[in-house]
Order: sequence, then structure tokens, then C-alpha cells
Amino acid sequence: MTMKKLLVALDATAADNQVIQHAVALARAFAAQLRLIHVAAPHPDFVGYGVGPQYIRDARAEELKQEHAGLLRWRAELLAEGMAIDIRLVTGSTVETLLAEAEEFKADLIVMGSHHRHGLAKLLVGSVSEEVLKGHKWPLYIVPVPTGS
Repeated sequence: MTMKKLLVALDATAADNQVIQHAVALARAFAAQLRLIHVAAPHPDFVGYGVGPQYIRDARAEELKQEHAGLLRWRAELLAEGMAIDIRLVTGSTVETLLAEAEEFKADLIVMGSHHRHGLAKLLVGSVSEEVLKGHKWPLYIVPVPTGS
């Protein structure tokens, strides 16, 4: 089994630091390439659900700009450390988009965090890591992160 391409799923939270630390350690151990990806939720305007106030569209555009800037900072830092890395910011349904990106990248492993939601939060929000794991072909490396991250 080879581990040459690691897809690293980030959620633009403080937990990303822990996830990236684990991914970098794995990449160094296996001389692997990293692809950092953040799947942003689509804004209703972007998928044809109607037009909202301009300030809502402006706020969403600013969120995407900040999320992209975060990916660019990680890319610059890891390139400076000699890592083979690229980044992706995409919008869509998190699980389906992440799996499509894993297929396109030909990932050997998906690295992601898990916030350990419980009770009502788990029922309402679910777990992206659990959904990715269900019946899919990629091995997962799950980094436990505090729920407040």
C-alpha cells in the first residue's frame, strides 16, 4: 500500500492546526504530497435559490475570501518547509464534494478532524467524518479535536 497523496480536509476553524500537524507528520513519514481542501457551504444565491439582500452576498463573499486567505497562508508556510502541497477551496455539499475531490486527486488517504458532537448536535448536524467513512474506498485518518475548536 502506498501513501503518496494525502487529502487534508479543513473546516476553517482553530482545529485546522491540529489536523495539519498530523497530516504533515504523515506526509513526511511517507514522502507524500498534501492537498489541503476546504469545502465551503454554497450560498443560496450561488445555487439558484433566489436573490437575497446585497449585504448578505457581500458578507458571504468576504467569508470565502477569508477562507481562501487561510488556505494560502497554510500553503506558503508548508512550501517554506519543503512540503509538496496544493490547495483547493470549493463550494458544495461537504461529503459529496470531498469524495469527488478525493477521486480526482487519486488520494491514498483522507485526513480530517472530528469534533465529537453528541446528542442533539449530532442528530441535527451529523458527522462529516462518519459520512465519509460509510461505504467509501478511502482510508481515513481522524484527528480528534475539541468541540469548541
